[in-house]
Amino acid sequence: MMPEHQNHVVTTIETIPSETVTASPSLFQRMKKVFNRELLLTLALGQVLSLLICGIGLTSKYLADDYHANTPVFQCFLNYILLFLVYTTTLAVRQGEENLLAILKRRWWKYMILGLIDIEANYLVIKAYQYTTLTSVQLLDCFVIPVVLLLSWFFLLVRYKVLHFVGVGVCLLGMGCMVGADVMVGRQQGLGDHKLLGDLLVLAGATLYGISNVCEEFIVKNLSRVEFLGMMGLFGSFFSGIQLAIMEHKELLKVQWDWQIGLLYIGFSACMFGLYSFMPVVIKRTSATAVNLSLLTADLYSLFCGLFLFQYKFSGLYLLSFFIILLGLVFYSSSSTYVAQDPRVYKQFRNTGNAITDTPTVGPLEPSVTYTSLGQEIEEEPRVRVA
Repeated sequence: MMPEHQNHVVTTIETIPSETVTASPSLFQRMKKVFNRELLLTLALGQVLSLLICGIGLTSKYLADDYHANTPVFQCFLNYILLFLVYTTTLAVRQGEENLLAILKRRWWKYMILGLIDIEANYLVIKAYQYTTLTSVQLLDCFVIPVVLLLSWFFLLVRYKVLHFVGVGVCLLGMGCMVGADVMVGRQQGLGDHKLLGDLLVLAGATLYGISNVCEEFIVKNLSRVEFLGMMGLFGSFFSGIQLAIMEHKELLKVQWDWQIGLLYIGFSACMFGLYSFMPVVIKRTSATAVNLSLLTADLYSLFCGLFLFQYKFSGLYLLSFFIILLGLVFYSSSSTYVAQDPRVYKQFRNTGNAITDTPTVGPLEPSVTYTSLGQEIEEEPRVRVA
């Protein structure tokens, strides 16, 4: 019996190092899963959008301050015209169900409403700068994030984990640090006349932005990016043209045109067109919530540019807020969200007029389908594909 007991002891001792060795790679793999190339790519794509918004803000500031060209509707009108020329014409030459006329026949009134929402969201936020302070606009514009969260929860059926709410909270904390830095360095805050009206305009604009972003996420993930942009170009150019003729034609006549103003308008239109064209790509890869969290750094890029262009005062809180926002993005993007219901039910909203023939009529539907802002994760459960 003694030899057997000794062999048992030896065997036990030999298995301990084996378990210890296998535990270390497991931890490394988990860290690698969080800080992988997909996460870095997601962060980079969001910062590209922030840089485009920075370019939009800088060109608008030069037009308004140096050349007294207060034409926000005309600037947006130029962007919608570019969308029309590129994407609406692309839909027009397509054949079959993706043709412009076929889309208009099925969903014209939905895109008309969405186009109006998008136009007025841009207009209300820009208009608010005339009545309230810059600090109020920066803080209240963050209202778009809870709007997107709620709309995604109820209409896209997205469910979040605790880590997602932690990430959102950290991002908003970083935004608060930036606003605090503005107050400390005495950055120009605006006139603040009729502040209540301006604050209400920002809240209304942020709400419309949230609605537009969630609708955009649904369309690009279930229909197509070109369809969304083509319809925005069609209805956006039509309604913004009417709004321009009614509200801004006198301001447009006051502009003292020269090559410098022309370049600023071209630069603004290029950045806005790039933002509209690239944002659906990022939203399809991530989500509307992740995109809006990424856009919180846009004001910081504008501040960094203002240090050289407009002699803004520097504060270490700006760098701190930047890294806090990035940390919040890492928290949010490192964990997957999930959809509370089988995505095949979304076919009822596509309004194609055809019966659903590829959905099985027997057997229970999958209770949930997971997806993440970093793309599909490997799941043990079988995935459900939408034809």
